[in-house]
Amino acid sequence: MDMIQWILVILIGLFIINRFIPKKGITNITVQEAKDKLRDKDVQFIDVRTPNEYKANHRKPFKNIPLFDLSNQVDTLKKDKEVVVICQSGMRSAKAANILRKKGFANISNVRGGMNAWY
Repeated sequence: MDMIQWILVILIGLFIINRFIPKKGITNITVQEAKDKLRDKDVQFIDVRTPNEYKANHRKPFKNIPLFDLSNQVDTLKKDKEVVVICQSGMRSAKAANILRKKGFANISNVRGGMNAWY
């Protein structure tokens, strides 16, 4: 391999690592860990799926704030409380977790596997 190929391999590796390793302040949790938090009044539960997805199948106490509208509604959340985010598969909620982190939230949990893993 020549130098350019090595650089490409390294860059691709760094990209993959950066995408899948949780950022500071974000924890990936299992569905069971999310269920264990459901009775905790100090936790905010956010479902970032579309309103139609949420309407078709959701769990209490998750509140629907679609990913596309999260930045506009972030002021409705308390930064000093933990936020648990969920979507259908875990991808959109991971994006939501990054948005919340950038907005100053420090304790965010992303549900791995999302609603697909709930059952």
